[in-house]
Amino acid sequence: MFSRWSNSHHSQENDSLQHESKVKELRAALGPLAGRSLKYCTDACLRRYLEARNWNVDKSKKMLEETLKWRSTYKPEEIRWDEVAVEGETGKVYRANFHDRDGRTVLILRPAKQNTTSLDNQLRHLVYMIENAILNLPEGQQQMVWLIDFTGWSLSTSVPVKSARDTINVLQNHYPERLAMAVLYNPPRIFKAFWKIVKYFLDAKTFQKVKFVYPKNKDSVELMRSYFDEENLPTEFGGKAILEYNHEDFSKQMVQDDAKSATLWGFDVKHQSIGNEQSGPEVAPEPICMAPAAS
Repeated sequence: MFSRWSNSHHSQENDSLQHESKVKELRAALGPLAGRSLKYCTDACLRRYLEARNWNVDKSKKMLEETLKWRSTYKPEEIRWDEVAVEGETGKVYRANFHDRDGRTVLILRPAKQNTTSLDNQLRHLVYMIENAILNLPEGQQQMVWLIDFTGWSLSTSVPVKSARDTINVLQNHYPERLAMAVLYNPPRIFKAFWKIVKYFLDAKTFQKVKFVYPKNKDSVELMRSYFDEENLPTEFGGKAILEYNHEDFSKQMVQDDAKSATLWGFDVKHQSIGNEQSGPEVAPEPICMAPAAS
């Protein structure tokens, strides 16, 4: 018995050592990084990209470089609440005031509350909310949970397939291993037609994280109980809490978070040029920081 435990313990230790060596290998392969790219590429970040590509350094490097390129042009960390607030007026996507049992940030999505038509702005708003969920993760936690409420959903309120694909691509390619689980709560039968197309855009890892949950299904109820305390969980998701979205209160919270984000990324929120499409230097010239030596 002891020998079996000892073997599995050694095996875990070996995996851990191999993973750490892959992180160092990936950091060396990336070469010198500066500014926000350097800030973004923490060891935890490198691990997520390696995990997403089954610890293949070359594939992880390609994926991470694509993200750094995307972040340098899309600038997700510079999006401010006042630029996307109109998208949030109906509470179609917002950060919940509770966590799951593991302390993960929860985003609530209510697709039937769609209130705008610009697909670009809708995606920008979602990216802002993903960044905000990450900003508010507790120490030691790297993932979030999405609760998607299908009340009132119909094909007429559904996003076009292209938009769904773009959203999935951003989440999978640029936020790997950030999603712990996406709960599709009580989707109507007609959603199956939409899902049949959309599921082909999901990679195998993301596909495993999507859970269809039905309030009258015993396994579904157990799944929700295993992840959430029903005292916190809104009635819309089978819990006991009352869900109320107050746009004004939420906006105040987001403005505070914008200041927190500006401090984290090292720029002044007041002097930041909003809507500047030019990709100039990152705030101020910073010295090139070589990849740390293997310690």
